[in-house]
Amino acid sequence: MNIKHSNSPKSATRFANAAVNELGWWGAHRFLILRRISQLSVLSLFAIGPFLGLWLLKGNLSTSLLLDTIPLSDPLVTLQVLMSGHWPEISLLLGAVIIVGIYALLGGRVFCSWVCPVNIVTDLASWIRRKLSLPRTSEIPKNLRYYMLGLVLILPILTGVTVWEWLNPVPVVYRAILFGAGSGLWVLAVIFLLDTFVVERAWCSHLCPTGALFSLIGKVSPIKIAAIRAEACNNCMDCFTVCPERQVLKPVLKKGSIQPFILDSDCTLCGRCIDVCAPRVFQYTNRFNSNNSNRIPLKVESKL
Repeated sequence: MNIKHSNSPKSATRFANAAVNELGWWGAHRFLILRRISQLSVLSLFAIGPFLGLWLLKGNLSTSLLLDTIPLSDPLVTLQVLMSGHWPEISLLLGAVIIVGIYALLGGRVFCSWVCPVNIVTDLASWIRRKLSLPRTSEIPKNLRYYMLGLVLILPILTGVTVWEWLNPVPVVYRAILFGAGSGLWVLAVIFLLDTFVVERAWCSHLCPTGALFSLIGKVSPIKIAAIRAEACNNCMDCFTVCPERQVLKPVLKKGSIQPFILDSDCTLCGRCIDVCAPRVFQYTNRFNSNNSNRIPLKVESKL
């Protein structure tokens, strides 16, 4: 398998055409559409409260109350409160434990691709890059987001307040849509311009501290994407083009690999590699599925 990275992404007229021809338009876009439905549905659950008076979810993604009973809290917000020297309310702690449990089961970065509204902005920037055939720029270090996470947790110790929440783009989106507070939308504009014209996937893949925390939470998740038919790969590179964390694909497609599971917790489980793959190499599965635990090693040359 001779896999070479191009200096520029495929043109929009060619991208994923094979998948559309083989799987149909829905088959080549199903997980993208389902993700948009998921993201907008979560936002709608919060929105119908202020607009319609039906409080299914009260609050926002930082802290909320489901059906006026079950607390849900962003673990990063809870950690910041603790680091600021304040003991959070029991409901905030319980809400954080519930969220950690959910994403430890589903895969931490499922939040990034299926819930986070900022993902819509960064996906739009990636789509524009493909449309404009912009070259792939040099990538900043992947571990920078973990340093960002450390900084976010150190600042409350130094200041006594949750500094990051003033700039966190996730609540910025919710404040703008639910309460008309658009003063922070410049943060989204900066992320969009950075992702489009400076560094590909700069925010989600390299900088976001929330994504870094959910990546750590997802290390124990049983739900994975597996390259169950890696031998059928035809080197089209569409999966690498569309994957927001394309480095996670390399171990399962390299020469001699008998490990089908994408075990890297940076994988967002977005499903786009499944969408755009005409040979149907990938599928959702779980890491304990014995039917996918081993595979025949690839017997072709790989230059990943």
